[in-house]
Amino acid sequence: MDRNIRTVDDVLKLLDGLFAPGADRWTAGGASFWDGFYSDRSKSVPFFAAKPDENLVSYLDRGLIAPGRALDLGCGPGRNALFLASAGFEVDAVDLSPTAIAWAEERAAEAGADIRFHCGDAFELTAAELPDGCYDLVYDSGCFHHLPPHRRVSYLALLDRALAPGGHVALTCFAAGAMGSELPDAAFYREGGLQGGVAYTPESLRRIFSDFTETELRRMRDELPDSPAFGEPFLWTALFHRGTAGPSRVPA
Repeated sequence: MDRNIRTVDDVLKLLDGLFAPGADRWTAGGASFWDGFYSDRSKSVPFFAAKPDENLVSYLDRGLIAPGRALDLGCGPGRNALFLASAGFEVDAVDLSPTAIAWAEERAAEAGADIRFHCGDAFELTAAELPDGCYDLVYDSGCFHHLPPHRRVSYLALLDRALAPGGHVALTCFAAGAMGSELPDAAFYREGGLQGGVAYTPESLRRIFSDFTETELRRMRDELPDSPAFGEPFLWTALFHRGTAGPSRVPA
């Protein structure tokens, strides 16, 4: 007889187990999926190109964010981490996939960029690896929409722990009506997977990030293949900032 549920973390891990191995694409099982995804670098995948998200470039160009310390969640081959480093940020970058991290490290070495790469689950990394309260920017290009609903709790707790007072969080995610599953949250647990990723509306993003102040929320601009930036209009881009008072909840 198992009666092991005592903490919020116990509950979160129980819910993780309702998904087929690798189905949510962010747990240890998901690392195998992403390793396979990144193993063939010749595939025609727009975000394999070593160029940053157009919204991230725009935030800097318009002075909405300024160089400081940045955390790139789900960095993949490192394209946004490289851009942030080139813009003067001190960068930590995290990904589940050893294959993606190896590719990102090669790119960083070629560019002479000093980036700290971490391979693993960002929710499990220690304060020694991701220091508390020091990041002026947490950037996420496509990680959030691969999280199962209960892990939004972990995501918000990570932001509370990692962001410096006055820091920004920016993300791109699937836009409802254009990309991703629009099933209700509860249905994902009945299905045992995320159906490729979770779609969001502006209203749902505003509710989830209601402890932050919205700076901008818009669709990503469509960028041509020869553009110096990446852009696909099936994604939302969102920029939020936190006040100077610090965390608003007890981390889970």
